[in-house]
Amino acid sequence: MAPPMDRLGYWGTPTSTLDWCEENYVVSFYIAEFWNTVSNLIMILPPIYGALQTLRSGLELRYVCSFLGLAAVGIGSWCFHMTLKYEMQLLDELPMIYSCCVFVYCLYECFKQENTINVMTICLLMLFSISVSLVYLQWKEPVFHQVMYGALVACLVIRAVFIVTWVYPWLRPLCYTSLGVFLLGFVLWNIDNLLCSSLRASRQALPVGVGVVTQFHAWWHLLTGFGSYLHILLSLQIRSTYLKHRPKVKFLYGVWPTLHIESPKTG
Repeated sequence: MAPPMDRLGYWGTPTSTLDWCEENYVVSFYIAEFWNTVSNLIMILPPIYGALQTLRSGLELRYVCSFLGLAAVGIGSWCFHMTLKYEMQLLDELPMIYSCCVFVYCLYECFKQENTINVMTICLLMLFSISVSLVYLQWKEPVFHQVMYGALVACLVIRAVFIVTWVYPWLRPLCYTSLGVFLLGFVLWNIDNLLCSSLRASRQALPVGVGVVTQFHAWWHLLTGFGSYLHILLSLQIRSTYLKHRPKVKFLYGVWPTLHIESPKTG
């Protein structure tokens, strides 16, 4: 993680158990890690739009919760990287677990009748979330959180690959794009952790506009935020197709993918 040579700013000495590779309070006196903070916009604005669109389409509340869960992660991450306070770190990390549990529920309950609720699955996911939270609050070990989050992501990957392999193979491009973008973000996250000293040294030698490109944790936000958003679209397409709606991906302003649900098939 980051060497102990950063400036102090508005929020004072960091109390979080993690301090990432971006130099603290370099861009703004009021934002500890500027690029790691603003990169969270991709996890806030598009999911809020997706939640509103899902409500307008009359789709199940679980998918509204998926979008809002992703937005909650983005807001928590914004607060964490802006302040580097432990309380804000929890506001980032624990919603990652909760939102991923919603993703798991949606994907594993996608082939059920409309508006049915699996109480057992919900209870198991809630028990998992509560257990992880209690352990993490007592044992402040980031690796524990990362392993638990990774286990949930693995469940999503296994389920998604199964569906696009055996049930809806025409959804493979969306599935593998989501996985590929997320995996690229994970690779950059690891590079940022392992080669922090080299990255910081390179930023000193590069022009400011070029050095920003080496903020790999910010890239992690951008890529995993986009990958998670695509996963929700995939989950929505699977569910809508099963319910015999006609989902179609369209691009907002020709750039950003959104899912539009057309009238159900009749006959």
